[in-house]
Formats: sequence, structure tokens, C-alpha cells
Amino acid sequence: MPERRTPERQKQQHQEKNQQRNKNQQEKKSQGKGERDVPKTNGSAQNAAREGAAREGEARAGASQAGASSEAGASQAGASREERELTYREAVREALVLAMRQDDSVFLMGEDVGVYGGAFGVSRGMVEEFGQKRVVDTPLSEAAFTGLGVGAALVGMRPVVEVQFSDFITHCMDQLVNQAAKLRYMFGGEARVPLVVRTPGGAGTGAAAQHSQSLEAWFVHVPGLKVLMPATPHDAKGMLLCALRDPNPVIFYEHKLLYNQKGPVPEGYYTTPIGEARISREGKDVTLAAAGYVHGFALEAAQALSEEGIECEVVDLRTLSPMDDGAVVRSVEKTGKLVVVEEDVKTGGWGAELVSRLCEGESFYALDRAPARVAGEDVPIPYNKNLEAYVRPSKEKVVRAVRDLLDERVGVYR
Repeated sequence: MPERRTPERQKQQHQEKNQQRNKNQQEKKSQGKGERDVPKTNGSAQNAAREGAAREGEARAGASQAGASSEAGASQAGASREERELTYREAVREALVLAMRQDDSVFLMGEDVGVYGGAFGVSRGMVEEFGQKRVVDTPLSEAAFTGLGVGAALVGMRPVVEVQFSDFITHCMDQLVNQAAKLRYMFGGEARVPLVVRTPGGAGTGAAAQHSQSLEAWFVHVPGLKVLMPATPHDAKGMLLCALRDPNPVIFYEHKLLYNQKGPVPEGYYTTPIGEARISREGKDVTLAAAGYVHGFALEAAQALSEEGIECEVVDLRTLSPMDDGAVVRSVEKTGKLVVVEEDVKTGGWGAELVSRLCEGESFYALDRAPARVAGEDVPIPYNKNLEAYVRPSKEKVVRAVRDLLDERVGVYR
């Protein structure tokens, strides 16, 4: 008679089968799988980049989130670069400036990106260096200038479109979903759409229901689009430079509350790979998976729980599509427990997709508890400060979710 595979035996066999594989993967990761340097073809551009960094004169206040400066997985080449403290805003600007100095096909367009410097000051000073033909102020029509971006990308340019609030990306759905995401497939791979759409999103600024949404999960659902959500200045620069070399359309989310936060950023040109998560804090008891601004809540919760003897491992996804669920699986195989932290509403959020992937595979047997999700409430973002805080994720909600998980309270976490 064949051995009957009980759930306990299935879990044991799964762990035994993956023990050596996980060891090999960790060894490979520790050998510098992270950031990759891209050689520049123009030596003078490197000098210009250093001069541009020296001209960054903004000294904006903003405390960095706990652990945000930890850049696990950096390659030896990236780690050896001289680093400076830059704000998230400055890091994004530096990436744009470097790319535009290196490649004449890169240009920026959007509402108020030129003379005004963008709604959040990201492109301030760029029109003086590159002129109005490469830093283009557009009319108030997201549909029109996003469509222009798709067309420019099709004929060999590398446009960067700024949608000044991610809420307004709803005006661009046909251009992004039916055009940019589909054309390479419809032309058998012959057409390329190297378009980058930058858009600030998220709540916490008192901007109410129409200027505070987190809509990133919508685009995770669209094949052909890449969706990035960097949490640190280091990754904001490296991932934007990587996106500007990608032949596919990329949605690049920048949380408004991250713009003033500071962190170490290497000088010069480097890229942070798309589709690779990073472990921002090691732990053994619970896995916390997050992206973007709420990654800070995960780190803060992990620090608070550590004082209680609970060690959480924090996974910064960085890319929502293509999602590096393998990094989460490897972490969960160590901890046995998962809490996903996301700012978008819980219903239909990207966290549900991550949990589903985990539970559909053999990694299900690595779970000791049902996964939990900490997400936004299924309501429009209120204008009232206290109500806005109530419906958003927070450090306290993450801490409570972990405690509930360890107390074996099975169910939907609210």
C-alpha cells in the first residue's frame, strides 16, 4: 500500500525537498545578484552627472523611515560607489537628468513639469538645462499627452510622462491598457513601446478622495505593463534608470509622502533590477511583505515587535508586476507565517494575488497559519485627518495583525 500523504507529511516532504534548493538560492543571492552597473558610453556624461549632483541645493526636512537606508543585495560595484544623502525627490530627479544627458531620445512631458518644476518639484531646474523641447509643459489633458507618449515611443523615442496625481491616470486607461500594453503583442514583437509613466500616489496628505487613491492594483491586472513601487531613494533612482532602458511600458509609482525622506544614494549611473524583491530586515518568526510607503510601516512594526522577542522578516517587493513572489515564498518557508501590507483597498488588492500564489503552490504547506492582510478600508479616502488615518494602514495595525497571527486567531484581519 502506498504511503498516505497527510497534511503534516506533505508539509514535511515539501520542506525536505526545498531545503537544498533554498540554500543554493540564498548563496546565489549573497553573491551580488542585486544592483547592476551599466557602463556609460560617454565619459563626459559621468562628469556631468557628478556636477549635477553637486548642484542639488535642496535641503528638505523629513525623517527617513526605520531601516530605509538598508540596501540588502547591493553588488560589490554598487557598494563601492561614494554615497550621498538624497531625498526621494532628488533621487528621482537625478535619474531623469542622468538618462537625459546620456540619451537624447529621453524627454519629459506633463502638466507643469517645465517652468513650475512639477506638482511636487521633481523636475525643478530641468527645463533650464534641457530646454522646452525636452521638458515639455502640456495642456491639462492626460489622455492627450499620454497618447502622444505612446506614439513617440513607437517611433523610437523614450518618453517619460508625468501624471501629476495617480488619481488622474484614470483619464489614460485606453492609452495605457488598450494601446501601450497591447501593441508589442499585436505586432508579433516587432513594435516596442519604451514608455515610462511616473505618477505620485497615496494618501496621508489631507488631499481627500480624488487626490489620494492607490490604484496600482488595477495595472497589475494588465499583461504587458510593468508596475514599480520603490520605497527608498536608492531604489527610486536605480529602478527609474532601469525602467528607462526597458523596451516595455512601465508605470512608476512615487508615494507623495516619500518625496522628502532621505537615504543613501550612490553617485553616478547604476540600475536596480526590475522584478527582484529585497530582504530589508532578517527575521525568523513572521514574514512581512510590503511595497512603497507602507514598507516603512512594516519596518517600524518589525522594530516594535523585536522588543517583544518577535523577529519579523521584511520583504520589500519593489516591483508589483512582474512580482517576485519567489522571494516571499523563500521567506515564508523559513517563518511559516505571512502578513501582507498594502495601501490600496483590500478588495482586489495586489496582496490578494500574492496570497493566492502562495496558497496555490506547494509553498502552501510551509504555512503554519492562514496569511493576513493589512490594507486600506474599502471606502473613499476621507478629508478629515483622523478619518483618513483610520482607513489607512499603520504601524499599529501591522503589529496587531502579527500578534493576532501568533495567537492563532484565524480569519480576515480588519
